[in-house]
Amino acid sequence: MRIGHGYDVHVLTPGRRLVLCGVEIPCELGLLGHSDADAATHALMDALLGAAGLGDIGKLFPDSDETYRDISSLKLLDRVMDLLHDAMLQVGNADITIVAQKPRLSEYTQSMRQCLAQHLEVGPERVNVKATTEEGLGQVSTLGIAAHAVVLLEER
Repeated sequence: MRIGHGYDVHVLTPGRRLVLCGVEIPCELGLLGHSDADAATHALMDALLGAAGLGDIGKLFPDSDETYRDISSLKLLDRVMDLLHDAMLQVGNADITIVAQKPRLSEYTQSMRQCLAQHLEVGPERVNVKATTEEGLGQVSTLGIAAHAVVLLEER
């Protein structure tokens, strides 16, 4: 078994969609980034790549490459899964924590689990998504959205 951890953060800004774990969340602000800026899926991909010893998303999908401008992070996740297949690895489970003061995300976590499970090729019981705030104490959760992910990979 292999364990990986990922972390990502993006600033909130007007004029962008808010996408987390592949699910679009109605909000007047979205996350700023080269791709769709899905911080939760980015953290997940980094955790997967870390567990597999395959680097990180910045190396695989650099923001200097226009190919990835506004791309869905789920498409990038599918590419990461292809790399895991090549390495004869499969997902055991994934646990994602989203840190955001707003918007409230609890009503979307089930949809997020379902979406990620499909792309990770596991049942939704192997994917957990939870949201928390920093109780107004942290700048991250008031200016942007951060996400942590931990994964367990198993050899096939």
